[in-house]
Amino acid sequence: MISDKGIFTVSLDCELYWGLRDRRTIQQYASNLIGVRNAVKEILKAFYDYEIHATWAVVGFLFFTDVESLRKNLPSELPHYSDPSLSPYRYINESDTLETVYHFAPDIIDLICKYDNQEIGTHTFSHYYCLEKGQNSESFYMDMSSAIKIAEDRGLEIKSLVFPRNQCNSEFLSILVDLGIKCYRGNENGWLYSVVSKEDENKLKKGLRLTDAYINISGHNTYSVHNVSLKKPFNIPSSRFLRPYSKKLFWLEDLRLRRIKKAMSYAAKHKTIFHLWWHPHNFGTNTTQNMAFLRNILEHYKILKKRYNMLSLNMGELSDLIETNL
Repeated sequence: MISDKGIFTVSLDCELYWGLRDRRTIQQYASNLIGVRNAVKEILKAFYDYEIHATWAVVGFLFFTDVESLRKNLPSELPHYSDPSLSPYRYINESDTLETVYHFAPDIIDLICKYDNQEIGTHTFSHYYCLEKGQNSESFYMDMSSAIKIAEDRGLEIKSLVFPRNQCNSEFLSILVDLGIKCYRGNENGWLYSVVSKEDENKLKKGLRLTDAYINISGHNTYSVHNVSLKKPFNIPSSRFLRPYSKKLFWLEDLRLRRIKKAMSYAAKHKTIFHLWWHPHNFGTNTTQNMAFLRNILEHYKILKKRYNMLSLNMGELSDLIETNL
């Protein structure tokens, strides 16, 4: 029985500049973006070494090779955000060319597909914001249909969704079922991790979430398989965002690691799910330090696997097993 074991789930949000475009210039984040490809190689190697199953939620735009091929495949219905800066389509239309290293990544997708136990999920087609004013269910449906189609054109079946900026919109869940999406990554329980639109973001919550990365404020945030399986699409919530190495906060690294390992141990002992996530671009700089930290986490998983028979499952595998046990 799947409920007889603790489960370690990993998901990564693959977005390149599309996930940062409305918040930072390319110049401000170029080093991280340029370093993504090396980071992905290192992450995949670590996953191979420790037999980690992971979901890579990919923005659909990354499947293309250039702006011309992207323009030919845009949805017929686009989101009309009240804040125009949120829409990538104006950015696309105003650009004569888009540098591949920052905007496109079929090579990264191909590399991920070469490794066993790695799932390609979706991060929507356009890094679609589901809680921002001006968008609606019709444009979301068209966006997701485009994301599924471009993956299918590459022979990939999309089972799993990660909402951009974690803007989970419960009104859209029935659309996911209609499109054949089996699961999504929800947010941690409680006020601290409730997600709102850009204009309603709260600095206090941001500060408390940062503190929570080092000191246990919100709990272990692990979840029973029973609760995850209550309805489709299955909500496989986040347990912990893997914050990148910080030169300013390096002296707190032991606390950060201990926080994650304790939650993993709790999940293994109590047969619940621990879901870790981050962006590959988080590892684009300070890659050596970030990978050392990740390998410490994976080494702990190896111990828990041996001691408590903990399983590593990606989101799609977990939803498939839930379906067979319903």
